[in-house]
Amino acid sequence: MKDIVISGTPVESSAKGWINGFIGVLLFSGSLPATKVAVMEMSPYFVSTARASIAGVLALAVLIIFKEKLPAKQQIIPLMLVSIGAVIGFPLLSAMALQYFTSAHSIVFIGLLPLATAIFGIMRGGEKAPKPLFWIFSVLGSLLVVGYAFSQGISAAPIGDMLMILAVILCALGYAEGAKLSKSLGGWQVISWALVISLPVMIPLTILFIPEDPKAISVTAWTGVGYVALFSMFIGFIFWYKGLAQGGIAAVGQLQQLQPFFALALAATLLHEQVSVGMIGVTLGVILCVLGAKKYAKS
Repeated sequence: MKDIVISGTPVESSAKGWINGFIGVLLFSGSLPATKVAVMEMSPYFVSTARASIAGVLALAVLIIFKEKLPAKQQIIPLMLVSIGAVIGFPLLSAMALQYFTSAHSIVFIGLLPLATAIFGIMRGGEKAPKPLFWIFSVLGSLLVVGYAFSQGISAAPIGDMLMILAVILCALGYAEGAKLSKSLGGWQVISWALVISLPVMIPLTILFIPEDPKAISVTAWTGVGYVALFSMFIGFIFWYKGLAQGGIAAVGQLQQLQPFFALALAATLLHEQVSVGMIGVTLGVILCVLGAKKYAKS
């Protein structure tokens, strides 16, 4: 299961990066709706630790089966940052935020991820700064998201909004660190080792927060946990980190602005949550910003 070495032209590599990144975004789109389903019947602490524990055990099994070597010493700290940001920080903080509002509301904040990821890509990923027009489109997309949140009365759930903002920042850090590591360690290896590193903490916490009567939890809620553990926490990252490494963190990271569109559709279809005209308008606006940012991503 070794990652294939990229031997094509830069254009071919970039195209593969956008394809892999798009698949990752599609899989991530179900994360918040699935988490919302789960936290309606379980504590956000259990949902967050359980998803990491399940995915971590799976990752450990895969690493053993394919006899992967241990990471180098210089890779440990970056892997810990991936674990803190993508494995622990975002899942926990977003699950806590979903106690205060619908998944549709939280999804809008995902539009902030591309800008945050691009910034961390330059700060931590060592990428060259894109053209000025890239930043204009990226900032514009983020402003659309923030403006919409304020227009809906952000003070109605300030704690939830702050939790989502912190979740986005930590997630972006995890994305940038993971993408940088993927170039030397491999995409699926990065998320696997990050998950394994978290296991000594996540497994005890999962046991601590397990529901008093697991049998009373509906199949739907358990399915939500299963989705975020398998697809959001493991498989999605394999495609995502490979895409970021191939096409560039700042550039491919803009695909995250498409995530609200897919996630809102899932929230409306599966959870029957109200998706307003404003939400749709903001989503379409950030899609246009993605296209503009993509055009000017290269410095």
